[in-house]
Amino acid sequence: MPPSRGPLKPDIPAPAGARPRMPLSVYILALSVFALGTSEFMLSGLLPPIADDMGVSIPRAGLLISAFAIGMVVGAPLLAVATLRLPRRTTLVALIAVFGLGQVAGALAPGYAVLFASRVVSALACAGFWAVGASVAIAMVPVTSRARALAVMIGGLSIANVLGVPAGAFLGEGLGWRSAFWAVGAASAVALVGIVTLVPPIPPPAERPRLGRELLVYRDRQVWLSIGTIALTAAGVFCAFSYLAPLLTDVAHLDKGWVPTVLALFGAGALIGTTVGGRFSDAHLFGVLISGMVADTVVLVAFALLGRYAVAAVLLSFLLGIACFSTAPALNARMFHVAAAAPTLAGATTTAAFNLGNTAGPWLGGAIIDAGLGYPATAWAGAALNAAAICLALVSLRPNRRTPGSRVAGRADSTDQADQADQADQADQANNPVRSDA
Repeated sequence: MPPSRGPLKPDIPAPAGARPRMPLSVYILALSVFALGTSEFMLSGLLPPIADDMGVSIPRAGLLISAFAIGMVVGAPLLAVATLRLPRRTTLVALIAVFGLGQVAGALAPGYAVLFASRVVSALACAGFWAVGASVAIAMVPVTSRARALAVMIGGLSIANVLGVPAGAFLGEGLGWRSAFWAVGAASAVALVGIVTLVPPIPPPAERPRLGRELLVYRDRQVWLSIGTIALTAAGVFCAFSYLAPLLTDVAHLDKGWVPTVLALFGAGALIGTTVGGRFSDAHLFGVLISGMVADTVVLVAFALLGRYAVAAVLLSFLLGIACFSTAPALNARMFHVAAAAPTLAGATTTAAFNLGNTAGPWLGGAIIDAGLGYPATAWAGAALNAAAICLALVSLRPNRRTPGSRVAGRADSTDQADQADQADQADQANNPVRSDA
């Protein structure tokens, strides 16, 4: 049966024993994600000057961060549906252009309302780009390199944390907060040129995609288990990470000048974790997934117990970056495995799930702090959320009936067997992306 949105022609098995070279176009998508990620996270270092310039309180200025996160949650599925039948490269071009214009609007904003609106528009474009870009990235490589392609793309986010966010704070301090928006706008323009010139046209599917058919993936229990695992994992990390700065200064008693350095260390750890996770997730998806979440939990528990010691807090921040980002390629790849018949909605669902966790985690951490439990308690809560994510991942190892619209790994009694089932699923999808009973 013709695919509703099957993989691109390059999505074929690689020659035996060969490690396929990653297409340059995947790195262009990573450059785009660098711009997206810098814009998403740079406001954490720009809130005081924005609040002063706009004449609002810092908590109200902080709503600009919440608006972006909520826009990502809502925008990913909406944009995926709205662009379902549009050419993929055209969609990427339009979304990165709208995102760049959103940065320009923010740089020129005469007041808070316009700046807020620019953040919402940017978030919607960012969410749509993540959803479509992820489906394009996996379609440009063999099925055995999907997690590695996603790791390259996610690596743009890691580099944004290492370079983009500190650079935005540096520009904001030296040239004013608007200069950071102009810089992201310029990076978006470079990414736009790269997409136009280097991302190949996407052949249209043999059969026009139908929303009803793609929505069938949500009848699959494994899809919902993947959503829950992603959301809980992200919430667990950001429940603690969102309050890392006060934990470092008020609990570990580090000078506030150390905060950018520690954040950069977290970003460096994130880049290492993404690289390692992407290298091994294709062959050992569940092994990487569960070991990474266990490492997350252990590091967060160590933070709760040892965070008052400065050296331990710095080291654990680096290790947290490695642990949490090592699972990102596997979490993304798993969703594309279980929702193979609807790769665009799979990408949108993954984006929404991550940002749901990114929104809920800081909220829970703030509630814990407001309750007077202290900053270390956010790490305990994060560890508990990660433990719940591990439970969901283990449940997904159990037998699951195949359902219309998706391919699901069969019975697996161990993580290695689950990995083998996922690899067999990928090879089968290369020849028949949609089951004949869909």
